[in-house]
Amino acid sequence: MQVNVIMPQMGESVVEGTIVKWTKKVGDNVAADETLLEISTDKVDSEIPAPASGIVAELLAAEGETVAVGAAIAVIDITAIDAAEISPTEEGKPAETVAAGINPAVGKDKSRRKITPLAKSVAAGENVREDVLTSIPGSGFQNRVLKADVLRYLQQDTPVTPAKKPAEQVLLKPEPEQPAVTFSGQIERVPMNHIRKSIAEHMVASARTSPHVTSIHEVDVSKIMAYTGRVQHSFHEREGVKLTLTSFIAQAAIGALKEFPFVNASIDGEEIVLHKEINLGIAVALENGLIVPVIRRAGEFNLIGLTKAIYDVAVRARNKKLLPDEVQGGTFSITNFGVFDTLIGTPIINQPQVAILGMGAAKQKPVVIDGMIATRWMMYLSLTYDHRLLDGAVGGRFLKRMTEMLERFEPESEN
Repeated sequence: MQVNVIMPQMGESVVEGTIVKWTKKVGDNVAADETLLEISTDKVDSEIPAPASGIVAELLAAEGETVAVGAAIAVIDITAIDAAEISPTEEGKPAETVAAGINPAVGKDKSRRKITPLAKSVAAGENVREDVLTSIPGSGFQNRVLKADVLRYLQQDTPVTPAKKPAEQVLLKPEPEQPAVTFSGQIERVPMNHIRKSIAEHMVASARTSPHVTSIHEVDVSKIMAYTGRVQHSFHEREGVKLTLTSFIAQAAIGALKEFPFVNASIDGEEIVLHKEINLGIAVALENGLIVPVIRRAGEFNLIGLTKAIYDVAVRARNKKLLPDEVQGGTFSITNFGVFDTLIGTPIINQPQVAILGMGAAKQKPVVIDGMIATRWMMYLSLTYDHRLLDGAVGGRFLKRMTEMLERFEPESEN
């Protein structure tokens, strides 16, 4: 039996995708959920898993070719694989058409469709219990747990000692590395990839559209750093993710946005569009650029839910598992350049939004409190805003309100 792999629907507004790279060639074995190809849309690049195990019989589209959604792009021969993995078929039945990333197997054991064989193998080798394995957040298509997810869990499954490693140093690690450059002459010309071209166009358009102004506040986050240090290990064991400073900053930003609705807005011609929902963009650094996935209705999340949502979009962004719809519709964005030890930044607004918050690195430093010198965890928050709509008074009051919420933090419970 053969399965026709088709170009998947990557979002409601997406009608085609460009094949960037085939990771398998004709004649190669491929396992269900193993990456078969990388595709690019006008919004994101995505790795697409094979829908079934078998042998790649035919590639119907070349790298660089743009293919309509629903068109066949490859054929997988699944005749030789375990019959338990697929439904019985009749001799000579035509190839079944399956969207890439959709596994046709419907077995009694649901975990077989949610955890890849490689992930199970790694987990078994590291003595990870089955109940723990099924609780690990999956970054694969339809939240499948991949090998990378298990490895990430194992790397993070160590208590964090705040004195040696602040709790914040986790969200965007590992840090993206600059590719090695080999010079064949005095200069070397390197073509921009799809993501870098999109970033360039978007940033130039933003700078041309909005007069940018930036206000900066210094914030004492000592209470939050002490709290995350105390509960980090128990929180991770209970929730499966680490509690980071980003979660508290995002929560404070959401609280301030509810009080300053004109910061959660956009401009359409000569009209101001105020958004009832807070759709929070979280900038994530990738190897080849930056992407801003959106957490929709972020104002409805508590701290735990917000932490999990931030972790989820960051992991899926790094693993090319975001859908185009997940990087659209944001109403306010946060970028955390502090993970690279940057103290202060002036980010460019993510159009059509009217403001973006920048997080600097939290550092211990001496400060004067009531005439006495004390060591505190301090950080800078920068708010860049569209001066067509927001003035310095609004930007300053917004940051002041965030500062008050962060510095007055009191944990409800540490259980």
